[in-house]
Amino acid sequence: MLQPIAHYGCHLLLPLLVALLAYRKIWVKAFLIMLAGILIDIDHLLANPMFDPNRCSINFHPLHSYWAIGVYVLLLFPKKTRLIALGLVIHIISDIVDCSFM
Repeated sequence: MLQPIAHYGCHLLLPLLVALLAYRKIWVKAFLIMLAGILIDIDHLLANPMFDPNRCSINFHPLHSYWAIGVYVLLLFPKKTRLIALGLVIHIISDIVDCSFM
């Protein structure tokens, strides 16, 4: 029961918290951009089965690979890509939390 709450809580509440604390003046825009990081889950469509509750996404799906995570971290540095990169990194952190329950 705690696993889905922690996983989706991180996916939703962590971007909201970052937006409210770091991007106060544009928090709605920042939150929505970071929330778009959930779109990297499109790579789950490539898996068979598409959903496996006992599978860790990290380094299994292409957009959750260590190489992709490295790119997301590098995207944190340029100001123009920082918000989307925060969303992607927060998404990966959420998936790591999910994997820790396995």
